Amino acid sequence: MSNRLFQGVIHQMRGAIDRTIGIIDETGAVISCSELGRIGEVRSSAAAAAFMDAEVCVVDGCTYKAFGSQIHQEYAVFVDGDDDLAEKYVNISAVALNNLKLYFDEKYDRNNFIKNVILDNILPGDIYLKARELRFNNDASRTVLLIRIPEQSDISAYDVIQNLFPDKSKDFIVNVSETDIALIKEVKSNVESKDLEKLARSIADALSTELYVHAVIGIGTTVVGIKELARSFKEAQVSLEVGKVFDTEKTIVSYDSLGIARLIYQLPTTLCEMFLHEVFKRGSIDSLDQETLFTIQKFFENNLNVSETSRKLFVHRNTLVYRLEKIKKLTGLDLREFDDAIVFKVALMVKKYLDADPIKY
Repeated sequence: MSNRLFQGVIHQMRGAIDRTIGIIDETGAVISCSELGRIGEVRSSAAAAAFMDAEVCVVDGCTYKAFGSQIHQEYAVFVDGDDDLAEKYVNISAVALNNLKLYFDEKYDRNNFIKNVILDNILPGDIYLKARELRFNNDASRTVLLIRIPEQSDISAYDVIQNLFPDKSKDFIVNVSETDIALIKEVKSNVESKDLEKLARSIADALSTELYVHAVIGIGTTVVGIKELARSFKEAQVSLEVGKVFDTEKTIVSYDSLGIARLIYQLPTTLCEMFLHEVFKRGSIDSLDQETLFTIQKFFENNLNVSETSRKLFVHRNTLVYRLEKIKKLTGLDLREFDDAIVFKVALMVKKYLDADPIKY
């Protein structure tokens, strides 16, 4: 519990209570007080009496009341005086300060707990025990969105995201690293990918508007249960890395939409190199110039339609056919044949993957 938080409340109470009011810890040290000069004093005898039970007690002209969890009283509030009014002051103050402490501890512990869960820093058997202790809804559906902000900003992106999701009981924002922030969002069980992408887009737009930073967001799958959040988090990480390799222009990447790129990302590099060698027996893929690769890309984008591709490239249909024949001669693959087109498409993705050398999780 932050002593500064206590001091802020005591400072506000000073105007309502016309007496000195303060807080001691278990050692008897004054950690907060309306008279700043008293902070640091040690009241050992008062601590011994105040923490013996939860009742109000009077020691050396001051009235004390302990507060904290039901199991363990960690602090005691005191007010100068030993009359009925002093007793009323400490009773009211103890209730207010105890509620403040519970709120602070629950918020801090929940965020720490969630962070440990997604980073796999907690034993599986402890997850459910801690979840029950913190009153987590284990049956809720949740999704992890990983927000990556490579640029440094003077204003905290964490604060901006937290303002977008003020419900601290359902949504959690966790600082993962200097560039990554994880949002654990409670969602409906039937939420669709397009809705999550729309949500991610609103976050990216808010960061761009308020901080002028460019954010890339990876979206994990929707899971049920606290334990599964680690999987959703890893999927969000993979989404960012795979998107960096195969969809460099996309700023919102969903794990559900990765398709075959997700499979290629999980393959060992030796297997990928072997595949390229087998596919391009006649010549290396590096022998294809940029114009030819651009033609292939447009051909794939237009669903292997020769007429439509030639129109988009502003070339004659026969010119495109000639280029396709040239590719067939160089590689042995006829892109007008569906099976050959699939092999070539996968080969291009594998080559892109090997060139990127992405980080594995």
